[in-house]
Amino acid sequence: MINAIDETIYNLIFKLFSTPTTVIMTFVSHLGSATILILLCILFYILLKDKKMALVIMLNLTIVYLLNVVIKLVIARPRPDMLRLVYETGYSFPSGHAMVATGFYGFLIYITNKKIQNKNVRRLITLLLTLLILLIGISRIYLGVHYATDIIGAFIIGIIYLIIFINILKKKAIIVN
Repeated sequence: MINAIDETIYNLIFKLFSTPTTVIMTFVSHLGSATILILLCILFYILLKDKKMALVIMLNLTIVYLLNVVIKLVIARPRPDMLRLVYETGYSFPSGHAMVATGFYGFLIYITNKKIQNKNVRRLITLLLTLLILLIGISRIYLGVHYATDIIGAFIIGIIYLIIFINILKKKAIIVN
């Protein structure tokens, strides 16, 4: 069944192959890379008045990244043997880009919904970040470095992680409802 899901989704995404799509998917994929996420954390630290929140954002990124590394080592699923448009090393499940993007950008969605008063701005940021998370996952399949089930699993683990992380922060009174 897993192979059928992977194959079906890959065949659907394969129909999108074109040079412009490859350029877009490569760019989107980079938005889930360690380099970009670390740069964003540094920017948050520099720009946010609330340094504690900036540190919590950095802590979140660190924990979700380390959790992904541990799960990859435990599962040790090899990467797909299909057309790869980018070079990647390491194991396939769960997708680090998709899981970390879910944890990182998902936490930004949570913060947005707690801190931004304007309902339209909140909705727009939530929509854009949600689309970004989904597109990062799709880009990893498109680029041939992950199976669809790697992405689905990464989204599920990322959401579960995020729920636990936010609840711990609430219990420790680091963030408020």
